[in-house]
Amino acid sequence: MMEVKPVWVSVVLVVFLLHCSNAEFDPIDNYLIACGSSQNISVQGRIFVPDSKQSSFVLKTQGNSITSTSKSSVPSPIYQSVRLFYGPSSYSFKIQQKGRHWIRLYFNPRADSNHDLQSSAITVVTDDYVLLNNFSFKNYNGSVLFKEYSVNVTSDSLTITFIPSNNSVAFVSGIEVVSVPDKLIPDQALAVAASRPFNGLSSLAFETVYRLNMGGPLVTPQNDTLGRTWENDEKYLHVNSSAVNFSVNPASIKYPATLTPETAPNWVYATAETMGDANVSNVDFNMTWVFPVDPSFTYFVRLHFCDIVSLSMNSLVFNLFVNTDIAFGSLDLSSITGGIDIPYYKDLVSNSSDDADTLTVSVGPDTVAEVSNAIINGLEIMKISNDAGSLHGFYPVGHLLPKSSQKKKMWIIVGSVVGIFGALAMIVLCYCCIVSRRSKTPHQGHPWLTLPLYGNSQTMTKGSTVSHKSGTASCISLASSNLGRFFMFQEIIEATNKFDENLLLGVGGFGRVYKGTLEDGSYVAVKRGNPRSEQGIAEFRTEIEMLSKLRHRHLVSLIGYCDERSEMILVYEYMANGPLRSHLYGTDLPSLSWKQRLEVCIGAARGLHYLHTGATQSIIHRDVKTTNILLDENLVAKVADFGLSKTGPALDQTHVSTAVKGSFGYLDPEYFRRQQLTEKSDVYSFGVVLMEVLCTRPALNPVLPREQVNIAEWAMLWQKKGMLDQIMDPKLTGKVNPASLKKFGETAENCLAEYGVDRPTMGDVLWNLEYALQLEETSSALSEPDDNSTNHILGIQLQPIAPFDNSVSMIDGVTSGTDDDAEDVATSAVFSQLVNPRGR
Repeated sequence: MMEVKPVWVSVVLVVFLLHCSNAEFDPIDNYLIACGSSQNISVQGRIFVPDSKQSSFVLKTQGNSITSTSKSSVPSPIYQSVRLFYGPSSYSFKIQQKGRHWIRLYFNPRADSNHDLQSSAITVVTDDYVLLNNFSFKNYNGSVLFKEYSVNVTSDSLTITFIPSNNSVAFVSGIEVVSVPDKLIPDQALAVAASRPFNGLSSLAFETVYRLNMGGPLVTPQNDTLGRTWENDEKYLHVNSSAVNFSVNPASIKYPATLTPETAPNWVYATAETMGDANVSNVDFNMTWVFPVDPSFTYFVRLHFCDIVSLSMNSLVFNLFVNTDIAFGSLDLSSITGGIDIPYYKDLVSNSSDDADTLTVSVGPDTVAEVSNAIINGLEIMKISNDAGSLHGFYPVGHLLPKSSQKKKMWIIVGSVVGIFGALAMIVLCYCCIVSRRSKTPHQGHPWLTLPLYGNSQTMTKGSTVSHKSGTASCISLASSNLGRFFMFQEIIEATNKFDENLLLGVGGFGRVYKGTLEDGSYVAVKRGNPRSEQGIAEFRTEIEMLSKLRHRHLVSLIGYCDERSEMILVYEYMANGPLRSHLYGTDLPSLSWKQRLEVCIGAARGLHYLHTGATQSIIHRDVKTTNILLDENLVAKVADFGLSKTGPALDQTHVSTAVKGSFGYLDPEYFRRQQLTEKSDVYSFGVVLMEVLCTRPALNPVLPREQVNIAEWAMLWQKKGMLDQIMDPKLTGKVNPASLKKFGETAENCLAEYGVDRPTMGDVLWNLEYALQLEETSSALSEPDDNSTNHILGIQLQPIAPFDNSVSMIDGVTSGTDDDAEDVATSAVFSQLVNPRGR
């Protein structure tokens, strides 16, 4: 690897060169509003005017609006004042140049001491898009909030409406509406998972989620021609030592004719992260960044590159991965740009990783490279508006605006409808005729399932020949395959009241989950695959293959499925109390007692133990986490979501060689490094769950100090000190038997051992958790045992783990996991420290 140049140039040179870029972009529309202020405010060289001075914009309020000034210190003068609204209120701006505009909003919930703005719920909408929906600062960790959006304005005005929710107060400290070049957002980008173009981006709205200057310092709006902020990337690195900062003189950056500083400032291209020492045997590891995201949305990802490390052409060749997919292979920057120090960027569209709330970006050296190195200079991740035109939630603007706000538009709509009613009537009539004909044709099955899933069936539902209800022909025709009940799509529609958003239980990478009611009155959970998610076919098959043959009290049961009308739908038993995580943090649900937490962990351990030992060949879940442990109405825990599961190694094997999949924060580090999957990988993930249950915080939290980001590393530090009680949930303080806590901590510590051979089996884990529960239930006068083993206290009768009857649940037709499926082969070099070993 090449010698690393100094990380930073002198401060004077930095300041000088950041100002010496090409001519700054001059926006036609440039509204900078200081809401609630009585005077102009200067923020990093830009002047914000009070919203009381209305000239080219208009403020309309329903009810009263008041202003307030913060008496506490704030990170920027724009947060010093605030305007509060007691009713729906709007700012209307004249737009001189239609097209892309920034909308930037500043909030300070501590700006007014007379109102509890921390608990206020705010909804913010434009004419066409929902920016915030019932957003509350109650669970927000920061002191102030900045939001940046990019919308395409197609009329000569833009209205931003603030709506108080639940009789609270809406408020805002500052607003920016600034025009930007339309070319900043393309109409098309590569959809990574599908390997095909994603079209129509120019008409959608975006929210900036992350904008990073890789390997460089903070770049402020004053030093960006479009007023953007670029933060340093260090806190998002999965392995800190895997990357090394690299920098050159920003004046050496040579913009090509097709690229300007509006794409990114020269300081972004003049700094980079390059490969460091990850302290692993495989020198060809990848650098990986992990970003928490909302899994219900799709994301626009822009990656900035500039070969500032090479001394000659074609010596730097590397691969780029997003989640488990290779986005670009053998990327040779100098060959593409025609030289060194020339900026370049690539645009992608992606979802979160498989059914998880993270998005990962990785770069690593290619096998054809002369030098084992990889580089990335900048990264932008933007949330894309969904089908409802929303960037927060699932309701469209019309659903959130007060009725009175829509009356003015009603007459225009009515007139338009009347004018084209005749044409519409004809279209509807023709459509009905076509539908009538199609309804007479036999069901064709799921177009995504192009290969037979079982036997020689053309689709999963080919045997469906009769009628309309799944209780007849469909169910009978599939009985021999034991795939569960086949639901007609109309049944799903009726059960979910046409997928009523009020019945929404949650959203994952596969799709949305709704509460449904069957004809007999029983409740079910309906998971509807989202075609736009560009994932789910393999998970859909695996889930049916696994769960149709598994039945256990601590596994969520699959009732049936639907693959009609291009839908992928799974129907499960309904779990009234939802995911375990919701009972730990992030919601207002009552806190679980220590005994309840132990019982939940024991239930989940029993489910996993059954997977590992209850069949002829074990099953490895591969995605154990608190969102995949669900609770029924009696708080009985059941393991869910088997989309990533794989059959375990055969008797004569020690592991399954497969690509890494799972959720960051829960991944077994040995599996992560070696791509060798065992049952002990689930044990490690379960150890993270135990710490999450005790400490009531996420497995990964990048906003915390470095040593606290990963709960496994952080909790282990305290466990080794024998002070785990110092970081446990404060609500448990004084309510936990010390002996029970000690045994629980030892169990979690053993699960989190670095090497699988040092970890216990799930049977051992289950035994120890039952022991911890027995300790909790015994008299407080019982002295704490002085042991670190699994020897139980005399007089306490522990129930032995009953052997499983393999005849009850047979895994028919499941092949050995030693051969990767096509999906795993295609993504076998995805994560950090995973590329096939070779010398430098």
